[in-house]
Amino acid sequence: MFFRRIALSEKIDLSTYVLSEDEDFMNANHRAYFRAKLNAWRNDILREARETLDHLAEESANHPDLADRASSETDRAIELRARDRQRKLIAKIDAALQRLDEGTYGYCEETGEPIGLKRLDARPIATLSIEAQERHERREKVYRDE
Repeated sequence: MFFRRIALSEKIDLSTYVLSEDEDFMNANHRAYFRAKLNAWRNDILREARETLDHLAEESANHPDLADRASSETDRAIELRARDRQRKLIAKIDAALQRLDEGTYGYCEETGEPIGLKRLDARPIATLSIEAQERHERREKVYRDE
């Protein structure tokens, strides 16, 4: 089977490229794919954050009705909590992009084994293989239950 090699500087089309287990793990195609996917995800989060700021600036009107004011404040608090979670997510995306630059992306931090393309495609910021993640969650549950 013939695969076109993509240089790291080239862009990859996320809508047409399909990850393949037949290729060498974390080859130039895979790295370009995940870099594009992570950057697109990061850009979407930043765009949503800008929209939130614009919305909050418009919504800053003082509501004369107490119920309306309470509802507005609750909505604002929920929106700000969501943005805080996404701020933390951007840090994880940046860390994944740094691992891509360093050549360690896609390998389990605990075992050094490949994480797996399906897992990375579903969760591009993953740092542990499924097995290592399950062990981590079991240990967490044991300590939490004590």
